[in-house]
Amino acid sequence: MLEKPTHFIRSKIADQIKQGQLSAPVTRFPPEPNGYLHIGHAKSICLNFGLAEEFSGRCHLRFDDTNPAKESQEYIDAIEADVRWLGFQWDALHHASDYFETLYQWAVYLIEQGDAYVDEQSADAIRATRGTLTEPGVDSPYRDRPVAESLACFSRMRAGELPEGAAVLRAKISMASPNLNLRDPVLYRIKHVSHPRAGEAWCIYPTYDFAHGQSDAIEGITHSLCTLEFEDHRPLYEWFLKKLPVPSKPKQTEFSRLELEGTVTSKRKLNALVTEGYVRGWDDPRMPTIAGLRRRGYSPEGIRLFCERIGVTRKPNTIEYQILEGAVRDDLEGRARKGMAVLDPIRVLVENWQEAPLALDIPWHPKHPEYGSRTAYFGRELWIDRSDFEEDPPEGFFRLSPGGSVRLKYGFIVDHVDTLRVDGKIDTLVVRYDPDTRSGQDHSGRKVKGTIHWVEAETAKPVDIRWYGPLFTVPDPARAEALATVINPDSLVMRTAWVEPGLAHIDPEAYWQFERVGFFKQDPDSTADAVVYNLTVGLKDQWAKKQN
Repeated sequence: MLEKPTHFIRSKIADQIKQGQLSAPVTRFPPEPNGYLHIGHAKSICLNFGLAEEFSGRCHLRFDDTNPAKESQEYIDAIEADVRWLGFQWDALHHASDYFETLYQWAVYLIEQGDAYVDEQSADAIRATRGTLTEPGVDSPYRDRPVAESLACFSRMRAGELPEGAAVLRAKISMASPNLNLRDPVLYRIKHVSHPRAGEAWCIYPTYDFAHGQSDAIEGITHSLCTLEFEDHRPLYEWFLKKLPVPSKPKQTEFSRLELEGTVTSKRKLNALVTEGYVRGWDDPRMPTIAGLRRRGYSPEGIRLFCERIGVTRKPNTIEYQILEGAVRDDLEGRARKGMAVLDPIRVLVENWQEAPLALDIPWHPKHPEYGSRTAYFGRELWIDRSDFEEDPPEGFFRLSPGGSVRLKYGFIVDHVDTLRVDGKIDTLVVRYDPDTRSGQDHSGRKVKGTIHWVEAETAKPVDIRWYGPLFTVPDPARAEALATVINPDSLVMRTAWVEPGLAHIDPEAYWQFERVGFFKQDPDSTADAVVYNLTVGLKDQWAKKQN
């Protein structure tokens, strides 16, 4: 088995273990339950759970549920399902709300030590006095209020005696710090909102900065892995750990977040796509959410392969979407059952076939006999894709043309005899089959350069195809002033395909390859009478064709 490509975090942990500084890592994946997870989260999931698994450590799933106005049980359930679907299981399940009482007591401790104070300025006033990157902030008039006064006011905040916006708890660090995050950051704010888990027990909630590091310390996290936008927050993370009587001292390490070409990963923007009706939900197959990718037909193994291929660095970069598609395609090539489907049919009449349709036993995958086989039929009337016939073929065209020959995969070699028209348009291709050229039994010695797919007209079944393209018309939609201006109107095209009988049955867990077309997955909208397939990803040569 090939070794996994290393990266700086993996190397650091390996060295710590070698030097005896660490027995095994304890990591965590800490999403906020205010939306569905997206492909960027998949990178973090694979990193945190993967490192714990590799070094015989532990990985926690912790919900950062400190902002109840935007959080819901729906998102919590979806996140748990996504982590499991990707193939991981947490060693412990936690919520930041588990620690609300401890965090509150630590906030009281900071006030008592003179390291925090209650500020009764308005949010606008606090914002106006924060300063800029080149100018220091201005001390709050409440900064030096007596400890007892801050304690009493903080107690009133907790008791629900003050309205939202009337006061906040701030750390007392330095309003002149060059790092804006250290300019007396807010630790608690008043929110008269019911909490999904805590109910009405609280009306003040800790900020992410105050809850995050302390939650790590409570859980004994050794490696707090964050994306680069939190690098400027690390001094504050460490300030809290130094000032508070925490049970452990985790270390924060940053890595570059996943930026994927042609997508947006802002939960606010993704939510807008859903609420404004540009997509049909968080699991719409055009969405970069894990739920959307799953519904489209991406495999968890393919996503994990993608995360492994892009690696972990500190250098920000944008990953081309075809790298994700390539990883999924490479995984599905060995996983998907293969079948034949015709999307734009043209009738083929086999003039020398007089018998009933011939049943052909065809394996679902030539390298996976355990997948079993299906029955397809060869008969007098067939359909092939219109693109597989050219009256005036260009150089290098090895499909069917006037006077030419082609092999029908799993069937016979056929020779073109005539082209019939109706109202000037091609209606039927007349061919003759060579009975000595049946696949697997061919001893004729005939060689043809082209092999195409087909279906037998009488037994073929119609299925609905949802043909997905990019959701946006630009490679960097996040920069657009309004997403509505860059929505691709052709991101979903509805089509009908004619498939061999085995593809017309409900099998929602299976992955499929329509030979010479692409990879597909049955959509949950499928019924016994109307099977729906989503295009997962096209074949490799299709991408190359688009680039030429």
